[in-house]
Amino acid sequence: MTTISSHLDAVRNHLPEPDTELVTPAEAADRILAEDIRAAQDSPLFDNSQMDGYAIPGTGGEYQVGPTVAAGADPGPLDNLAAPVMTGAKVPPGTHAIVPVEKCDPSEFLEPGATIRVPETPQGQFIRTRGSDAQQNDLLLPAGSPVTPAGVGLLISQGIEQVRVNTRASILIVTGGAEVGTHITDSNSPMLTALAHRHGIDVAGHVLTDDDPVALREALARGVDKHRPDVIVTSGGISAGKFEVVRQVLDGWFGHVDMQPGGPQGLASFDGVPAVCLPGNPISTLVSFRMFVAPVLGHAPSPVRTVLTEEREGLPGKEQLLRGTLTTEGVTPVGGTSSHLLAQGAVADCLIRIPAGATVGAGEFVTVYPL
Repeated sequence: MTTISSHLDAVRNHLPEPDTELVTPAEAADRILAEDIRAAQDSPLFDNSQMDGYAIPGTGGEYQVGPTVAAGADPGPLDNLAAPVMTGAKVPPGTHAIVPVEKCDPSEFLEPGATIRVPETPQGQFIRTRGSDAQQNDLLLPAGSPVTPAGVGLLISQGIEQVRVNTRASILIVTGGAEVGTHITDSNSPMLTALAHRHGIDVAGHVLTDDDPVALREALARGVDKHRPDVIVTSGGISAGKFEVVRQVLDGWFGHVDMQPGGPQGLASFDGVPAVCLPGNPISTLVSFRMFVAPVLGHAPSPVRTVLTEEREGLPGKEQLLRGTLTTEGVTPVGGTSSHLLAQGAVADCLIRIPAGATVGAGEFVTVYPL
């Protein structure tokens, strides 16, 4: 039995380990970290104010106004004064709390020597304490995770100038069939290109073939020589039909994974380049890429557990990956189950995994793969 999990393991073993490179934090956006990132310093680096307000030395009452503390200033002790302090500025030594200026009487910043009245205030209010976000040597970002926009800001705020990331994998996409261009358009190639870009994979080029194995062999040889891809990703031509051209040209394993859609799968090679061979029906291609290519060559969101909003009955002997939409209420299947129903699946934002032979009732938990 070839399960989804076992085939994913086989794909990982079939493809080469990614190379790594050093890049700047800005260049690391949407890249996969090849090493753990630890805090180089405490964050925040010093106690600072969360508000524009007054730093006060006690719980409340009347205080004489002291010098203003601007962001970037290095203030002295409060000395029983109420100091106007700006957002992000260092908190003066001896500060009990920060009181927003609009909560004071009068609700404005006064000149030094004036008197300000502040309400009773709990200790530590609106003070961002040193190290409250992260402390030196804390694990900030683990190896294997993508660098988000917030992650870019975090790296820069830590003074980190270079990080080691996985080199982006490049793929050569192979799609086609004798019917493409005559009876139907090639939708799989642009779909695979969009999927690759979404999951952080570069597309080196595209080979379009018909059902002639000689023509495919020649086109593949030209494509590999020109684009030097890390991996070939094919769509179609691997089932048991008479004109399964990919299966005829590439050397490797071709078989079935116990899943629907996307049962036919292949792992092969051509001219020393590993190939992942996907079924050709559009939804089968999409599902297979998300399950087996994206998490290995690029990055894909981790699966989540949520409740199914309506009952679904699984298939005997194979797991089913339904298209669905995620909401705060759970996940709802959309469209039919057939692998050609691209229009019905276009609104889906996730795949719902239904175990083989199981009936999953409304309100029961299922595993969901965000697209």
